[in-house]
Amino acid sequence: MTSTFHNEIKLGEVHYRLSATTDSDDSMVLDLLGSLDSGEVIADGRLRLPVEGGVTVGKLLARVLSAHTRLRSRPSRHANANQPWTEALDTDLRAAWLTPSETDSPKLIRSLADAMERSPTAIRARLARVGCDPDVPGRELSATAAVLLGANSGSSQGKT
Repeated sequence: MTSTFHNEIKLGEVHYRLSATTDSDDSMVLDLLGSLDSGEVIADGRLRLPVEGGVTVGKLLARVLSAHTRLRSRPSRHANANQPWTEALDTDLRAAWLTPSETDSPKLIRSLADAMERSPTAIRARLARVGCDPDVPGRELSATAAVLLGANSGSSQGKT
């Protein structure tokens, strides 16, 4: 005996329709259709699975799709996060840090992070790499500190 269950929902601009049909005692077919008001189909799919696996597979799909949605919807707070640092960026960062300023270290780091579209943590770490003391605006690292922190490009200690 065939039985069918339908459910519809509208999320944003998309109308979704899900149908579950059992065509025998053994298997179930899930049909999903997503369309815009214009009728354009933007989601379409079919799954065939054992009837007894329906609830378990439903939970599995819910977990996977929920996790995927959370990952995709997480906004990138810093447009240049994970982008490589170039010599020009290092030079700009070093020049900005060594320019005399009355601004304290945390505030200047936040300002540079905003301007360079990177996190304050990334700016602070990079300052040491370019030979600048991240605790004191306008100050280079000492030779000893530069060696310990692996400073290189543009520092007065030379490239390593």
